[in-house]
Parts: sequence; C-alpha cells; structure tokens
Amino acid sequence: MERDDDVVVMGEDVGKNGGVFRATEGLYDEFGGDRVIDTPLAESGIVGTAIGMAAYGMRPVPEMQFLGFIYPAFDQIVSHAARLRTRSRGRYTCPMVIRAPYGGGIRAPEHHSESTEAMFVHQPGLKVVIPSTPYDTKGLLASAIRSPDPVIFLEPKLIYRAFREEVPDESYEVPIGEAAVRREGSDISVFTWGAMTRPTLEAAENLAGEIDVEVVDLRTVSPLDEETIVESFKKTGRAAVVHEAPKTGGLGAEIAATIQEEALLYQEAPVERITGFDTPFPLYALEDYYLPEPARIEDGIRDAVEF
Repeated sequence: MERDDDVVVMGEDVGKNGGVFRATEGLYDEFGGDRVIDTPLAESGIVGTAIGMAAYGMRPVPEMQFLGFIYPAFDQIVSHAARLRTRSRGRYTCPMVIRAPYGGGIRAPEHHSESTEAMFVHQPGLKVVIPSTPYDTKGLLASAIRSPDPVIFLEPKLIYRAFREEVPDESYEVPIGEAAVRREGSDISVFTWGAMTRPTLEAAENLAGEIDVEVVDLRTVSPLDEETIVESFKKTGRAAVVHEAPKTGGLGAEIAATIQEEALLYQEAPVERITGFDTPFPLYALEDYYLPEPARIEDGIRDAVEF
C-alpha cells in the first residue's frame, strides 16, 4: 500500500477493528478510510464492487471474513472476476486478491471452518494460494497483489499466531506456482499445504529412522507445481496427500491423477489420501477427529510404504 496508491483493502470490520483476526490492524490509522474500507455485510456486494475497481485499474484486496461466508459472492467470482480477461479479449484484466481465513481447528461455529479450495481450483482464470509460514505469506501476498489476474488467497486460521519466523522488512516476492520441499526424503513423497504442513512435518519427524519421508508444501494449489510433484514422486515411488478438505473431489485426487499421467512407471503403491471426511465440518469436540493429525498421517504413510 505504501508503494502503490491503487491498492485498497475492503471488507467487514477490516478498518477500525483491524479484521476479525486483526490481520489488517493498523492499516486504517495509516492509510485512512478511503483506502481501508469497512463495508456492509454483503459478500456479493464486496466482491462485485472490487471487480469494478479492478477493471477500472485499481488493485483491490477484499476480505471475506471466513471462507464459509464466500458463497453469496461465488457468482461474482466465477462468472465475472475469473472471466473478465477472456470475455474482453484481453482489453480488461481483474487484478484483485480475495483474502479469506479458512480451515478448522479453532472451535468456531458453523460455516466458519470449511476447506473448499477445490471449488476455486476448478474454475479457469483464478489462481489459488495457500501459505503455511509467515515468510511465505508476505512474499506470496505481494506476488498476488501484483498479479494482473484474480487470486484467491486463503489464510489457514489455525496457524494465525501459532509460531514465529523471521520476515524481512523489505519488499520481496515468493513466486506463485512454485512448491517448497520442506523435508528431503527417499521413501515416500507427502504433498500438503496450509495448516496441514506442520502436522505432516511432525509425522515425518516421528517416523524418522523407520521411514524417510519427503514433505512437499505446494503453497499454490492453482496452478499446481506439477514439475516438483512429479520429480519428488520419481525419486520415492510412493506418495500420500494430506488435506483437511473432504476426500471426495478434493485436490488429493488431482495430485494422484497427475502422478498417474506423468510418472506411472515409477509407482510402487497406490497414492494414499489422508483427509477430512465426507461430512459437514463438525462442531467443537469432534474437530480433532475430523482434521488429520500426526498419528493419522503416520498411519497413512505406513499404509503407502507397506503396500
């Protein structure tokens, strides 16, 4: 916002209150109400207004208070934001970033804990970014805001303030579409993103000495870094995918299909999917059973290795 006056932040309570998770705290005092805009509770209106701003040449960053609240704006996103470049034959683009806290694990009420990233991955014209560390969050957000096309930027609320990491003061970018190998290994490749990265790494460490696990944090789920996925799989011959979204139609299936298409002759076992369940996200006491945690991830990894 300091380097580009066209960047504006907008959404429910993002201004004076600093956002429900205080992610925009201080921006209102620094940049004022013309650039940090508290909006009515109307997701379709928030995104629709942002699309008009983007077409005009601004770079709006609208926030959905939770991903589970985004559905009233779904038509605006898939029918207009994602299609503006092709519909206008390149005359207009839609440089906007829709931020949304997502995922479970914080004992939130209904509609607050969904992981529906696959819905947006399925829509051509959208990029979908899910960071797992403070360093990547800053660099990926900068890349997203500077992108000429719309980005869905999902922030795993389970890891808000969960740990610390050095983040440079100066501006930098983390490229969209590049995965990060968080742990080198030779026995199995485990692909994950967002809040599931940390329990996956914990499971990998718990298995050290028994199974040598490679952990790949995708960081961007659209576009997928297919090259890193395939190269990791060719090295290990086995794979598991960990995500908290329901299993059916989730991105684990897309990753498994990519492996089948690009590296079938290297495959030693079926691709294991360690995921949430095909149920509505449960409330409170059952959250810990729904979300993949290290013990369940370890069991899934063993199943793939021992096949």
